[in-house]
Amino acid sequence: MIVKMQKAMIVSRKADRDCLLESLRDLGVMHLTPVDPSRAVAREQTVTSIHHLDRAIQILLEIEPTGDAPQIDPAEAADEVLNIHTATAERHARLGALHRDLEHLDIWGDVRLEQFSQLRQADLEIVFYALTSEQLAATDSELVHNIRPLADEKELVAIVTRTDGQEAKIPEDAQRIELPERDAPSIRAEAKTIDSALKADEQRLTVLAHLTGQMKIAHGELEDHAEYTIARRGGLTDDNLFAIQGWTPVEAAQSLAGDLTAAGVDAAVEIIEPAEDEDPPTLIRYPRWVKPISALFDMLGTKPGYREYDLAPFFMIGLPIFAAMLIGDAGYGLLFAGLALIFRKKLCASAGKPAFQLIFIIGILTMIWGVLTANYFGVTPNSFAEAGGWMMGEAGSQVADVKKMLSVESAGWAIPGKAIYAMAPLYRIDFDEGLVLIMKISFLLGTLQLVLGQVRQILGVFPDIRFMANVGWAVFLIGMLMLIWILFPFGGPMVPNTVMIGLLAAGCALIVLFTCPNRNPLKWLGLGIASNLLPIIGSFSDSMSYIRLMAVGVASYFIAYSFNLLGSQVADGATWFVGGIVVVFGHALNIVLAVIAIFAHGVRLNMLEFSNNAGVQWSGYAFAPFKKRSV
Repeated sequence: MIVKMQKAMIVSRKADRDCLLESLRDLGVMHLTPVDPSRAVAREQTVTSIHHLDRAIQILLEIEPTGDAPQIDPAEAADEVLNIHTATAERHARLGALHRDLEHLDIWGDVRLEQFSQLRQADLEIVFYALTSEQLAATDSELVHNIRPLADEKELVAIVTRTDGQEAKIPEDAQRIELPERDAPSIRAEAKTIDSALKADEQRLTVLAHLTGQMKIAHGELEDHAEYTIARRGGLTDDNLFAIQGWTPVEAAQSLAGDLTAAGVDAAVEIIEPAEDEDPPTLIRYPRWVKPISALFDMLGTKPGYREYDLAPFFMIGLPIFAAMLIGDAGYGLLFAGLALIFRKKLCASAGKPAFQLIFIIGILTMIWGVLTANYFGVTPNSFAEAGGWMMGEAGSQVADVKKMLSVESAGWAIPGKAIYAMAPLYRIDFDEGLVLIMKISFLLGTLQLVLGQVRQILGVFPDIRFMANVGWAVFLIGMLMLIWILFPFGGPMVPNTVMIGLLAAGCALIVLFTCPNRNPLKWLGLGIASNLLPIIGSFSDSMSYIRLMAVGVASYFIAYSFNLLGSQVADGATWFVGGIVVVFGHALNIVLAVIAIFAHGVRLNMLEFSNNAGVQWSGYAFAPFKKRSV
């Protein structure tokens, strides 16, 4: 339920400004809105410190503390962590550059440049060339030494002469190889120094990790300080008075003046109903059974507008059912629910109790759907029929004969095959027949949800005559379902075509006539047609979107089945251990895809198709009361 808000305007003496703000922060019931937003900003130094602490905490959360905790200020520790983090990135970049330099020095081996300097002091000059065999034969010097082969049928050759002796004779087209600026030993020495520094920094971070908790406290205190500064600067101040404004829930607004008086603050409080052009923040109070879905809204950061509708109860019903159909596997559901229970404490600590509850509910409903459709890690009654040798068809194109398996006496693979078949009223021996059944369920659920969205609008608009337009949309959507029924091989129309056409026509008429009532009949009719032409066309797309529940669920089954088959083939050709790895990898990949599908399809159907039909654009912003958050 979206909590009703009222606007509160409070005026006190300027001397009581801090006392007023402290009292409001203790009450924690008022969402402040600045009188002058350009002035309502925190100090730059505070914002920078908050940013540094936040980044340092994120870095240290992944590091296990070791050694003794250092006795330094959390802000100083945060700066040191960031300096180490920056230096580490630079050192890794430098190591990469040194590695590339070493690759280019491969032809020089471990020779040191200082050795060439010593030779020059001994009146010996060494020059290197890349010579072909013909060029080498034409070369004359005191010493010509062939070092190693190069590309293009050339050799690296060292030519040694004395500085006071006869010059070497070298072909004019010979390619001279200049000495590198650095030698490999010096580069390795620098790399070793950098590596030592990296290890020292890594060790230092493990020591600083002891301060993560203190950094979190300091981070919260700075955020409180920043928020207090914003509240102080966001008020209206003159020589004698200080005024602030904001939004507060109705029940808190009624007692706000008395609460401030009880806190020793002498202030004038005026409570005003929000004007039509004002946009109060959204505060939602969830019933206990709906609370798990708040984890989704918190993660997405979405809020309905203050004057929109709370769709949380619809989401709490729709999303887990859609997720179960998208995943479609009882084994996966067991993993979701089981792992949620096993890691309950960690999950609640990191993501909150609603997140644990939502994952657990999705897991349970997925198990139920998987049982109803006889799908366990891609294993169905067909799998047991194949394992038991109950097949039909010609050699090379045989398929499982589930009917034969069900007709035999309980023995071997028939026992589990019959058991899961008996618990699966939605399973069909004929795969195409089962596909059509799930498709029907998808469209029925989709239409039901879209119609419920219109019903929600009817409850919000009534008794305004425009509610009849939503009645028209509900009728039209039912007619659209009947049209879709004709387009798919569902064994004939749901109702006679005249009924379908009548529902579509009646729905369109109500939509056009009651969307934009106006005293001018032509304007009334024109606005009704213009504003609904595209939505009427788009309603077909909205209804068709729900086919993804069937399509993604079937795709998930085939991925699981394919990896099971591939794993068994690998096991036959290699070992069961290798085959098991293939199967585990395949199912792990399929589970990841299933999680993605929940967001890409399950959330989409609720946030777009359903929300549009319920008249919710998710244009709101959260109610954020002025209060201490570091306690």
